Amino acid sequence: MFGWEYPPAHLGGLGVACQGIVRGLLHQGAKVTLVLPHSAGQEAGVQILSPTSTVAAGARTIQIQTGLQPYDGCETYSARLQDFDLADNGISQLYGQNLGEEVQRFTDIAVQMTKDVHPDIVHTHDWMTLEAGVQASKYHRKPLVAHVHATELDRTEFHPNPWIFNREIMGLRKADHIIAVSGYTRGLLMREYGISGDKITVLHNGSFHAEPVERTASPDNVRHPLILFLGRLTVQKGATHFMEAARKVADRNPDARFVVAGEGYLLPQLIAQACRLGLQDRMIFAGRVTSNEAKKLYAKAECFVMPSVSEPFGLVALEAITHGAPVVLSKQSGAAEVVHNAFHVDFWDTDKMADCILTVIREEPLRAEMRVQTPRILNNLTWAKQGRKIISLYNHIIRS
Repeated sequence: MFGWEYPPAHLGGLGVACQGIVRGLLHQGAKVTLVLPHSAGQEAGVQILSPTSTVAAGARTIQIQTGLQPYDGCETYSARLQDFDLADNGISQLYGQNLGEEVQRFTDIAVQMTKDVHPDIVHTHDWMTLEAGVQASKYHRKPLVAHVHATELDRTEFHPNPWIFNREIMGLRKADHIIAVSGYTRGLLMREYGISGDKITVLHNGSFHAEPVERTASPDNVRHPLILFLGRLTVQKGATHFMEAARKVADRNPDARFVVAGEGYLLPQLIAQACRLGLQDRMIFAGRVTSNEAKKLYAKAECFVMPSVSEPFGLVALEAITHGAPVVLSKQSGAAEVVHNAFHVDFWDTDKMADCILTVIREEPLRAEMRVQTPRILNNLTWAKQGRKIISLYNHIIRS
């Protein structure tokens, strides 16, 4: 399995999903060799797995030193390489001089270091590892499964980098089978990538909790209900739409308070937008939060909002309901297919979004009813059950 990121070294939901998949497969008795990028030049605040660390009992880990980072683009990679040069530490000489060269270098090393693995199947996660999967599949003469957690179209509001987009198309067409994290993503792959629906299996992401976490009420929430956004601050995640909805909520409930948790290139724009909308005294920008901090935010939130423009799944929606936060989420998300105890709105309809938020924070019986449905949803989406489905798919692919 070629992974893109893995906790604690992760910037988004892909790493959490990869961890869940590995644990689910191990629960079914599978033996997993997980290949992960490892870099001495990661951004501050991102923890790095040491080369000797163990993912879980029964899993072998191979780590490859690389300049690549999760959610990398041509510009971000080039800028990071320049930072290495300015630091005068010689690191930049180890890596490719552009994103394409570094992806190819990673691919060559990854394939070379996995020649003695002898797999039954090869499994990749998203575009940066696709070519490594293609080459390893070819070398071992074993089937390739490409797991699509997000596409370049999702990440760029359908204005893709042509080079990355074409690599996705080529890699997905070479895969023997594709796992899509939602029906939403399956439809996008069929429509925009020309992939046959027969080649794609939908497997929703899971949860590490079969039961919701007990929620402790905070008296302060009654006076100042907290509305939470948590995610990467990018166009894809719809934070600007959250800001617009927040202004409309504040107009009708002046006591409401808002938290934006996460980091990303849109942060300066969002701060300026908050000031322009007159929300500076009601909006907290929390920055990147740890897993424990995120849990505390969910537990205090009277409403969690996920207004993504294009969201293949959205694990934060599962995390929110796990910790008792009622959810308003985008119809343009895979999570909307399984999180039924939520309000579903179009990401652009900030009037409806605000109405739903106000309804949630006003109606305690409604919040209680939404929480009642959570155990059934979580029980159907455990990683152990999803791991069983992946093993069944593996076996079907190997036999066919």
